[in-house]
This record gives sequence, structure tokens and C-alpha cells, in this order.
Amino acid sequence: MKKVEAIIKPFKLDDVKEGLSALGIKGLTLTEVKGFGRQRGHREVYRGAEYQGRLVSKIKLEVVMEDELVSDAVRVIQEKAKTGQIGDGKIFIIPVENAIRIRTGETGKDAI
Repeated sequence: MKKVEAIIKPFKLDDVKEGLSALGIKGLTLTEVKGFGRQRGHREVYRGAEYQGRLVSKIKLEVVMEDELVSDAVRVIQEKAKTGQIGDGKIFIIPVENAIRIRTGETGKDAI
């Protein structure tokens, strides 16, 4: 099993969710996050003065899946989240040793 974490622009969330659902991915976790990458935040104008914003709002999407789905899921996230502009985000793939469903005690891929 692998955990795929993607940091994406908020307005791309629905497209990414639909794409992952089409692959058969049944669940995911979303978190509203703030941060910056190479762009170092963004410029904003407030009362006529321009200033450098420090943190950019993003969505962190987390999905645990079977190894066989990872390459397709990454492809879908890349296709659906891409705008071609700076700050499109990142995808991280992390090995998952085990998963346990609290309610039933199921483990491994049965738990996801």
C-alpha cells in the first residue's frame, strides 16, 4: 500500500476528486493548508499598496491505496490539477506498512 499526498490549488479540487472516483478510489482526506514554495508566496494589493503575501492557501489531499493504483492516481492528479502556472503543487508517494479499520479490526488492503 502507498499513501499519495497531493498539495493542489483549491479550485482544482472537484476535478481531482472526480478523476480519482473514476479510478475506483472510494475515500480520501482533505485538509486546508497554507504554505509557500519557490514562488515565496504571492503579491497582493491592499488599499492601493502592493505587498508580498507570505502564505498561499492550498488543499492537501491524502489517499491510501493499493500499489497497483498509484501510477494511475498520480497521472489523474497531475492531469486534473495542472494549470501550467507557478504553484500548481506537489505529489508525494509514501509507503504504508499497514492500515487498520477501527470499527471492524480489518487490516491491510481490506481496511482501505
